[in-house]
Amino acid sequence: MNEVLFFAQTFLIVSFALVALKLGQSALITWITIQAILANLFVLKQITLLNFEVTATDAFAIGSLLGLNFLQEHYGKEEAQKATWICFFTMLFFALSSQLHLLFHPSIHDTAHQAFTTILAPAPRLLLASIAVFFLVQQIDVRIFAFLKNHSNRSFVFRTAISLTISQFLDTLLFSFIGLYGLVASMIDIILISFLIKLIVIFLITPLVKWGKAVKA
Repeated sequence: MNEVLFFAQTFLIVSFALVALKLGQSALITWITIQAILANLFVLKQITLLNFEVTATDAFAIGSLLGLNFLQEHYGKEEAQKATWICFFTMLFFALSSQLHLLFHPSIHDTAHQAFTTILAPAPRLLLASIAVFFLVQQIDVRIFAFLKNHSNRSFVFRTAISLTISQFLDTLLFSFIGLYGLVASMIDIILISFLIKLIVIFLITPLVKWGKAVKA
């Protein structure tokens, strides 16, 4: 069942990416930011996928970078760079406001505080690592995509696949060491399995993004 949901999630993300592209620049930036927040919010939930223990958020992280690539392809590198800062600013606000929210003492009638605590109070190390690495990876993806666009005649699909693969490898490596080192039994297993799942998502997404040109037109 998780595998079916995984494919459905990937298709949903690509579909909404194309709709955001059709709606224009502001919609794309909004969509990129929402994907980033969801990736950091949902990262705590673990699922079994292809007999591996993984999180359910890799598709959202890749979806956000896909949106950046769409933005850079149609509106330029400067707009993509601006979007990464908007995304970082929004994620930082979410992180700070969520921690402030937890400081409010619940009333005796409240039934939601414990659930909010479980979701919004991860270890500070994980929270900071996630935000910092995600922002860095966005910056790297923008630069790789720009380099490929300026120095290669290959298609948008090819450039997207290459930039996503490189940026997601760095994302997996950096977050694993900064956020998880010393907390897991095998760093190698975590890195390899997480990157494998991301490669599957990239493999599923990139054939679909060729619709982007037609959608924008």
